[in-house]
Amino acid sequence: MKILVGLGNPGASYANTPHSVGFETADRLAAEIGATWEEKRAFKCLLARGTLAGQPVLLVKPQTFMNLSGESVAPVVRYHNATVADLVVIQDDIDLPLGRLRIRTGGSCGGHNGVRNIIERLGTPAFTRLKLGVGKDRGNVIGHVLGKFDPASRAVMDEEVAAAARAAADILRLGADRAMNAWNGWQPEARRAQSETAS
Repeated sequence: MKILVGLGNPGASYANTPHSVGFETADRLAAEIGATWEEKRAFKCLLARGTLAGQPVLLVKPQTFMNLSGESVAPVVRYHNATVADLVVIQDDIDLPLGRLRIRTGGSCGGHNGVRNIIERLGTPAFTRLKLGVGKDRGNVIGHVLGKFDPASRAVMDEEVAAAARAAADILRLGADRAMNAWNGWQPEARRAQSETAS
């Protein structure tokens, strides 16, 4: 059983913000595999079951707010007798430009409080992360990750979320290392076209 966790903050006021693109990716995956979200209060999450890349999966959206994501994720992993090798966490990353993806296994939390709490609750960082670049406002990081996307950024993020869903399937299908090779250089079509025009 593979467990794919999309990180975000619950509630309509946090929708369409950089800090909740993990939720968006999980929602897209659920729609693509025909899975239905159910509230699981014991795990403080919304959970959906289905099959992705030929494997049974649990999709998880913690409802704890970002900084306490591990309070949901760790119990889900343990209850289902999964290991960290079965866990993929889908997160935003302010150190990646908008329109970039990165797959990584292990390592530090990179300043992401949701990932930090998951590492603390699991007692290990040895799980795979699928990172969606959201860019950074160095003068106002909190305002940036909790602020709404403008229309141009929203268009790029829509393409990025769709790509992240495909990347998540490839992590299951190919393994994290091969998926890294396929996706860590990905760019949206709009950005690629701009680069080609500039050159």
